[in-house]
Amino acid sequence: MADAYHHGNLRQAVLERAVAVIATDGPTGFSLRSLAADLGVSHTAPLHHFRSREGVLNAVAAEGFRLLSDKLTTLREAGAGFLEAGVAYVEFALDHPAHFQVMFTPTLLDENDPDLAAAREASFRELRAGVDQMSDEGRVEDAATAIVASWSLVHGIATLALTGNLDKAELRPLIARGDILAIARRSAAMLYPDQP
Repeated sequence: MADAYHHGNLRQAVLERAVAVIATDGPTGFSLRSLAADLGVSHTAPLHHFRSREGVLNAVAAEGFRLLSDKLTTLREAGAGFLEAGVAYVEFALDHPAHFQVMFTPTLLDENDPDLAAAREASFRELRAGVDQMSDEGRVEDAATAIVASWSLVHGIATLALTGNLDKAELRPLIARGDILAIARRSAAMLYPDQP
């Protein structure tokens, strides 16, 4: 395994290991030294790719924003509507809980990181695309409020699901089959009933 790292795979291995640790222990559950030990490399090896623990978290967040952006772009290009983009946002959070947690915890990140800023902007551009289209068509008068309302709705559902609060409040069983994506779809339809 150590030989593969000399050919450029250590950066990705560190990211994958960090995501696994974050998923179980949270974003404070690792150090560069612990990741290096887990991967069987010298404690200084990750420094060639990341200057600090914060650098790893920035890379995890940037990777998450790119994954989300790619997912939303694919949907938009396939002709999916605004409502389905919201459902995809929740699905992304459920499929990538470690990324999601880091992406939306600014205190963990260096906001001046250009890679993170570019990935975040591309993702937010896709998140805004549906509201921009509705605004252009005259179906939304206040685009800024529509963006905040729709993002708050799907982000809230994702966060409630990931933290277990939907289950603790016994709300999941009240909705048919308790399917989080069905909950997201039905909730978004209440906010924007005429969206596909």
